[in-house]
Amino acid sequence: MLKIRNLQKTYGSYRALSGLDMDIARGALYGFVGPNGAGKTTTIKILAGLLKADAGTVEIDGVNAAEDPRSLKDKIGYLPDNFGVYDNLKVSEYMAFFSSCYGLEGLRARRRSEMLLEQVGLGEKTDFFVESLSRGMKQRLCLARALIHDPPFLIMDEPTSGLDPRTRLEFKEMVRELCDQGKTVLISSHILSELSELCSDIGIIDGGKMLLTGSMDEIVERVHTSKPVIITVEDHLPEALSVLKEHPMVRTITVKDSEIMVGFTGGARQEGELLRQLVEAGVLVRGFVREPGSLEAIFMQLTSRQEERMVLSYEDESGL
Repeated sequence: MLKIRNLQKTYGSYRALSGLDMDIARGALYGFVGPNGAGKTTTIKILAGLLKADAGTVEIDGVNAAEDPRSLKDKIGYLPDNFGVYDNLKVSEYMAFFSSCYGLEGLRARRRSEMLLEQVGLGEKTDFFVESLSRGMKQRLCLARALIHDPPFLIMDEPTSGLDPRTRLEFKEMVRELCDQGKTVLISSHILSELSELCSDIGIIDGGKMLLTGSMDEIVERVHTSKPVIITVEDHLPEALSVLKEHPMVRTITVKDSEIMVGFTGGARQEGELLRQLVEAGVLVRGFVREPGSLEAIFMQLTSRQEERMVLSYEDESGL
């Protein structure tokens, strides 16, 4: 659905995008994250046709954004981080205005608007003025507006920012339903825990470049294997260390009393095999657990401007 290659953009001497590459498959619900100043907003504005890149290519559903910007606008629905609503219009008038922007008039426009308003839970608000709507209702209205021309690709910039927990949950359900209907969705958000629950794929950007991208299952596995394994032994510590030192997936070993912290690159299956090897070597293992990881943890590791130590409270660290 989306293919970005070598995207570059500078503002004066500041380089916002430094050769960004990015791919989103059709039907994906893609989380786009990064620290402030990473280049997310610049990328989104280029995708939405609001900004021109200095170099690189953007293709959405086979349409080159630079060569055919008019066709591009038919392919995307854009939900910005600010509402951009017209407070002095009624909800029905607001939808009629944006319908006309896409060439929809008369009965066709009314039916399309009514269907979308029902879909986002505003079917009974058609005669309400926009200014009377709550923040959550305004966000729903903006979503209905973005869908008016039935685009295959939706771009959402911080769509749940400022919403209360119930409204945020309801909005996420609407997004899931859109994906089930075949839409491809890109969501930019700072709420990483929310994205980890919602998205099928994710990309982490910093310094105008993609640092990490993949399916959520792949990212979760990477988060898992980035955390150390804590092994607690009752006795036979030398035998345990011997097994660990010979294992090809063990990168670091840190010992304190009866606990061993192991930098281990294997997955769940390899963890089980390591535990079996320790038991077969006669080691009495009292505890064997991988420290819990999170999307937030790997985000901080990837975007940290300073080198961090994984082990803080342990002593006698040795690298292998």
